[in-house]
Amino acid sequence: MRFEQLEQFVALGNLRHFRQAAEQTQISTSALTRSIQTLEDEIGCELVKRSTRSVKLTEQGELFLKYCKTTLSELELTKKTIKQSLFGRDNQKLIIGYTNQASSIVPVSCGQFLAQYPNVKIEMQLQDELELTRKLQLGEIDISVYLQSANSIVSDIHLPDQLVLFVSRSHPLANQDSIRKAELTQYPMYGCFSQSKQVQSMLNEAVESLNKSTGVKIGSIEQVIAGLKTSNSFAIASIEHSKSIAQDPNLVLLKTNKALDREQLIVQTNHQIGTNDHINHLLELIEDAASSKSKQTITY
Repeated sequence: MRFEQLEQFVALGNLRHFRQAAEQTQISTSALTRSIQTLEDEIGCELVKRSTRSVKLTEQGELFLKYCKTTLSELELTKKTIKQSLFGRDNQKLIIGYTNQASSIVPVSCGQFLAQYPNVKIEMQLQDELELTRKLQLGEIDISVYLQSANSIVSDIHLPDQLVLFVSRSHPLANQDSIRKAELTQYPMYGCFSQSKQVQSMLNEAVESLNKSTGVKIGSIEQVIAGLKTSNSFAIASIEHSKSIAQDPNLVLLKTNKALDREQLIVQTNHQIGTNDHINHLLELIEDAASSKSKQTITY
């Protein structure tokens, strides 16, 4: 009795059709018929009731079907255990979820980690906090990372780290230490288009949060810069343009996230992944990255 015979019988038991079961197991119908007959000869009883229209399992066939499924399931588990013992857990896949606010921490930490553990596969998922909590509880992600305001203190203007606000140097807000949302309401706004769908989505959400979804002017970075120099507008753009902005003596980046140092980075792990050296090392890298950005880190 061979494992492939058990797989063929399971296919027949599930589909109750010789031709379909043969196609699924990639053998001919006649070969499948001979395989089932061989099983019946070895077991010493009839497993299948054949007719021109249907295939039915006998009582003994139903019992044997359960045995086949259990045996094949045990086989897969054993193969997985053997593979882990041969190659180590550093071949596992980790799924890490994080919010926009933690996007300056997680990708950098994962990059540093993969340089030391190239055999580990990491999938990163950008989600909101509620979705992270749901996925962690269901075991769909292994590690979640998000920012939480300490003592319920929330920044008035809170942009993802991938976005920046800027104005012309002659703008009334150019020299302020920190900008609040109410101060922006009186000024028109430019938005710099991004080729990245993810960043563009962040831009759209930020424009909405600033109550500027109507009347905002969209253009390339060159068009936006030109518009700022001839108006009292302010602009939002992807951080990829920050170098161009910083190099232009007529432009100034606005300071909007003054309260970020009062936020906590929350790192939670799925208890099913357990703990080992490389997972602990990844968590340490995340904590180090958070510390370098003056964010307090709490790990559960």
